[in-house]
Amino acid sequence: MFKDRFGSDQRRARDENSEIRVTDRRRIQLDEDQETDSSVDVQPPSLKPRYVEELEARTKAAEEKVQEVNARFEQLRKRLQTETDETRQRLNKAADERAHREKADFIAALLPVLDNLMRADEAAASGADADDIAEGVRQTASSFLNALASAGVEPIDAVGQDFDPQQHEAVETAEAGAEHEGKVIAEYSKGYRIGDRLLRPARVKVGR
Repeated sequence: MFKDRFGSDQRRARDENSEIRVTDRRRIQLDEDQETDSSVDVQPPSLKPRYVEELEARTKAAEEKVQEVNARFEQLRKRLQTETDETRQRLNKAADERAHREKADFIAALLPVLDNLMRADEAAASGADADDIAEGVRQTASSFLNALASAGVEPIDAVGQDFDPQQHEAVETAEAGAEHEGKVIAEYSKGYRIGDRLLRPARVKVGR
């Protein structure tokens, strides 16, 4: 009996002196999970209502669309500007060429007038008859009027017309009958116009 008690006491002493080690596997797994999660960039949850996020997305899409339309419009504007500049240059060039051509045609029409004047001068120098010289001068004047007419120049009617300050320049007045009151009764130099543009007013005498 003593032996059994002694043996029992020894076993109890061994049990008390021995350390019982228990490993908590749940804690280890939790720590590993925390370490793994710390390497991941976790986005905080959105606090905005869903309809607000949808509105923001639509607004962003609309802004991108506006930027795209503006870019296309700018490209179109530049292309139209380039085409307009090129068209303007072509029109200016065509207008310059037309003006030079018309100027050359007018000068060419005046060359016969110069020829007649030179012949009249030669005739006067050689002692030609005065009537022949006068006829040459008349032909020269006629050629010159024809050249002016081909360029669109028209003489202004004066004698017998009502005085018009837009076309006539009164350099003198003279007493006249009632039928000539305010009318041109004499012309000192002829006036000319081209289209609606006055080149030179006629210098006239007006009845009063």
